[in-house]
Amino acid sequence: MNYQIIKDEAVLRAFIDWLPVLEEGEVYYVSLLARSKYADVIKSDKQQLKRFTSRKEDLYNKIWQLECPIGAYTQKGEPIPQEALAIYITPNPRSMYDAMFSSLVSLAKTIQHKNMSANPHQEVMNEIQKSKGRSCFVDFDFDYKGENFGEELKRNIYERVGNTAKVQFVETRGGYHVLIDPVSVEAPFKKHWYQRITELPYVDQAGDQLIPIPGCTQGGFMPVLL
Repeated sequence: MNYQIIKDEAVLRAFIDWLPVLEEGEVYYVSLLARSKYADVIKSDKQQLKRFTSRKEDLYNKIWQLECPIGAYTQKGEPIPQEALAIYITPNPRSMYDAMFSSLVSLAKTIQHKNMSANPHQEVMNEIQKSKGRSCFVDFDFDYKGENFGEELKRNIYERVGNTAKVQFVETRGGYHVLIDPVSVEAPFKKHWYQRITELPYVDQAGDQLIPIPGCTQGGFMPVLL
């Protein structure tokens, strides 16, 4: 048996289609984690199992390739269970050019401090993750899933950005991610929309974040676009 990363091919492909078309020098950053809050056997909160960059057209196959035999992912020699897995992506593209520059700085500091145990590959991957290209979305993470909260959340968001704003809601295991195109926010709301949304109940984090990938596993749950 293999780990199941993709739970619904159609949902995943629809999400990939929704992602912005990449420009020259841009990639998506993807991370597969094992999380203790989904399985008690995981000792650290987030153990990174795999991470990679991808062009939009390669994304489905690269995720599919993560479905290796159960037991291939381990923590201290013990197999990681299926229910611990969750896979995330940066919906804002990463700039490889900016990452090259910041990687040079990071690697130079590593040499300066004589950090002999440093892993140059991991240093570069860290810089890619941090190197946002375009701000296609501002992401608000709501850590709550009460009854009718989804409909209430939609109403509250559109009251703060306008009915014509481009907003995408993602239902996750523990709540919702709300992705808003800042350019599309209607003129009357331009000055205060961000602050007004962060003042809503249950906002955990906001900005340029990783989100669980719809159509894939998140601790036994499958995130979906709403």
